[in-house]
Amino acid sequence: MIILDARRMKAYEYLGELGKIAGKDEDFLDELWGEFLMNEELMFAFMHYLDEHSLSDNIKCEGYGLTDLYFYNMRRFEMKQDIGKNYADCDKEALVLDTFLLMARMIKAPEDYVRRLESGPGMDR
Repeated sequence: MIILDARRMKAYEYLGELGKIAGKDEDFLDELWGEFLMNEELMFAFMHYLDEHSLSDNIKCEGYGLTDLYFYNMRRFEMKQDIGKNYADCDKEALVLDTFLLMARMIKAPEDYVRRLESGPGMDR
């Protein structure tokens, strides 16, 4: 007997849809889905995002939550694009997906990511 988790199946479908909207490739989406499967807390945080369209800070790594990482990613995007604070040009869904992957990677190697977060989003880092 096979028991299917409908919430996970729906999350997988939505990840594919968000990935397409955000212009993410299959490798990115496969890596992120693998991280969700390996980390139930991260999966539930993603499901929360899908339900509420807001990030949950219930998951933390070294004191940093998803909201912290989202704004870190936003600052990095601004630096790369040299657009200042023109948030309208920023793909929010892409930033959210990047944020979830950043959290997954940070959980695996917190010292590397804490150093980056504390040194700021400068171009030379």
